[in-house]
Amino acid sequence: MRRRDFLKTIGLGAASLALPGRTSASQQVSGKASRNKPNIVFILADDLGWRDVGYYGGDIKTPNIDKLASAGTRLTQFYVQPVCSPTRSSLMTGRYPIRYGLQVGVVRPWAEHGLPLAERTLAQALKEAGYVTAIHGKWHLGHLNSKYLPTSRGFDHQYGHYNGALDYFTHIRDGGLDWNRDDKPLREKGYTTNLIGDESVRLIEWHDVTRPLFLYVPFNSPHTPFQAPQSYIDMYTHIKDKNRRIYAAMVTCMDDAIGRIVGALEKRKMTDNTLVFFCSDNGGTKVSDNGRLRGYKGSLYEGGVRVPAIAAWPGVLKADTAVNEPLHIVDMYPTLLKLAGASLEQPLPIDGKDAWPTIAEGRPSPHDEILHNSTPFNGAIRRGNWKLVCNGHLTANYTGPKADDNRFELFNLSDDPYEKNNLVKKHPRKFQELKQRLEAYAAQAVKPNIPPNKMPKNFKVPKAWGHPD
Repeated sequence: MRRRDFLKTIGLGAASLALPGRTSASQQVSGKASRNKPNIVFILADDLGWRDVGYYGGDIKTPNIDKLASAGTRLTQFYVQPVCSPTRSSLMTGRYPIRYGLQVGVVRPWAEHGLPLAERTLAQALKEAGYVTAIHGKWHLGHLNSKYLPTSRGFDHQYGHYNGALDYFTHIRDGGLDWNRDDKPLREKGYTTNLIGDESVRLIEWHDVTRPLFLYVPFNSPHTPFQAPQSYIDMYTHIKDKNRRIYAAMVTCMDDAIGRIVGALEKRKMTDNTLVFFCSDNGGTKVSDNGRLRGYKGSLYEGGVRVPAIAAWPGVLKADTAVNEPLHIVDMYPTLLKLAGASLEQPLPIDGKDAWPTIAEGRPSPHDEILHNSTPFNGAIRRGNWKLVCNGHLTANYTGPKADDNRFELFNLSDDPYEKNNLVKKHPRKFQELKQRLEAYAAQAVKPNIPPNKMPKNFKVPKAWGHPD
C-alpha cells in the first residue's frame, strides 16, 4: 500500500503520522516531547498456555517474548477472565463483566449484543488525553451495528477481525468475511498473525512521535483453528501430536511478529518512552501446556484464569524482575489512564485498582480480593491467599440448568498453588467469609447476555461480519 493511501485509510492524516524518510527535528527526540504521556503497546495472545513461553521452561521457541521478560517485569500472579470476550471487556472498561452482562461465554458471531454503549473504553479515555489509538487484531466485543465497532469506541484506526475462530488464511468465519480496515471489509491475502504484525510495524514506522500512541495488538493466535505457515510447522516435526505441532508453530510465528513490533519501536527510538505489556486472554486449552496449574481455558481454576504476563519499559521498570502479587486485567484500565494523565472520572464505577506501585516498586497488591467470575451457574473469588471456587466443573460457556446443589472448593494458594486440597471442612469460617463475598458480587450482577452456543437455524450469515448485506 502506498504511503498516502495508508494515511488516508487510517483516517489520521500527515499531522498524526510521520512518513519514513521525512522525519522532522521535533520527531527525532525519541518521544521526549510526550515523556509525561508514554506510548503504550498492549499485546494480547489468544489461548496461550502458562508454560508455552520459554521463560517458564516451555518447549516452544519464544525468543522475543523471553527477551521482553528478561528486559522487564514478570507478573507471576496475573489474572484474566476464563474466556475471550470477558477478558477483553475487562481491559477496555476496568470493570468486571458482571457489571454489563458479559460474564457468561463469549460474544458469538450471531449475538445481538456487545459491550454496552454506555461503557467508556480505554481507547476513548486515552484518545481524550491526546493519544493516537489503534487496534490491530481481534475485537470480540460485538459488531451488531456500526456503533459497536472499534472506530466508534475510541479507536482512530482498526485492522483485523471482530470474531474468534476465523480461518487464518481466508479470513472467513462461518461463511462470512471477517477482515477489516477502519471497520470496512477488506479482502487481502496473508496469514493473520503476519498481517497483524506487519500493520503494527507500519503504524509505528509512520507515527508522529510528538504524539503519544496507544497500540492494542490482540492476536488471534494460537486460538483454533490450528493453522500455520508450513515453514513454522517444519520447525516442530519432532512433536508427534498434529494439533500440538501446529499450535507450537502458531506461537512461534506470533513471537516473531512481536519481535518485529518491538524492533520497529527500537528503530524509531521509541522504547525509552514506551510501556510494552504482554499477556494471554485466558489460560491454555488442552492442547496447550499449563504446567502444573489446574484446569484449562473456560475453567475458574488457576489454569483457566492465571496467565503469563510481562511489563517492559527500559529505564523505568527494573530488568529481569518478578512481581508475585495478585493483579487482574481490570487493573490495567486505571493503571494505564493514570500513567497517561487521563481522567478517571466517569459515571460508571471502576473495579480495577492502580497497579503501578505494585508493578514498578513491588508493593503489595492493591486488592483485598479479586473476583474471578460470578454467573448464574458458577463463580470464584480470591481473597488474600484464599480462593473459593463454586461449581468449578462447569465451564465459562455453560448455559445449562442451574445446579441443585452447589459444589464448593476452598484453597490456600500459598500452600497449595495447584489447587489439590479442598479445605472447606477444615476452615469453615474462611469458607463462609468467601462464600458471603461471592454471594455479594452475585447480588450485584446484571442479567447476562447469553446467545446460543450454536448458530440458529434461521440465521442468515452476512457476506461480511459487522456489515449487514
